[in-house]
Amino acid sequence: MPKKKEEASKEEILPKKEEKETKEHKEPVKAYFSNERVLTESSDNARELYNQSRYGELLDDGRVQLSLVEALYLIEKKRLIVCDSKNRELSFEALLKKSQKVEPNFWVRYCVYRDIRNRGYIIKTALKFGADFRIYDRGVKPGEDHARWVVFPVHEGSTLTWYEFSAKNRVAHSTKKRLLIGCVDDEGDCTYWEVRWLRP
Repeated sequence: MPKKKEEASKEEILPKKEEKETKEHKEPVKAYFSNERVLTESSDNARELYNQSRYGELLDDGRVQLSLVEALYLIEKKRLIVCDSKNRELSFEALLKKSQKVEPNFWVRYCVYRDIRNRGYIIKTALKFGADFRIYDRGVKPGEDHARWVVFPVHEGSTLTWYEFSAKNRVAHSTKKRLLIGCVDDEGDCTYWEVRWLRP
């Protein structure tokens, strides 16, 4: 079946949203890095991160388990403090270094995650779909409706075979989502290509 790759600007596919701080500043949530994952303390502020913006997964004991990209983003936004097993606070750079040991492509994935979140969209991991992330339309929370896109972050200097490209396209098609390729340059800026199936 023929496919057509359509290039569009970031604004056309994922328009920017003006961020406004309407709530008073809250104390950062405390969390711990252990065994390649980040777990918050059980607190109202931690549960609010999940309930309002769907950061992480809410556990039965009231704690929130965050992915490494979510934790790093929340540190950058000063909404999270992450400590190691000796209760020493990890800086942004320290958590980034640990994350890159776990995931070699971490920085590219983080740049796309940060860009999408800054645009006002909820973005979650999509490993069970065979993709890096899934993105929900603005105003839609996971569980309320399905994600609109699956996104694969790539560095602008990387190569993609037709077989790999076709596999990514099949993932999006089989999950009834649109495919986004998030291309990250050396400065960390992101450009997106949306790929759709066309019938002749």
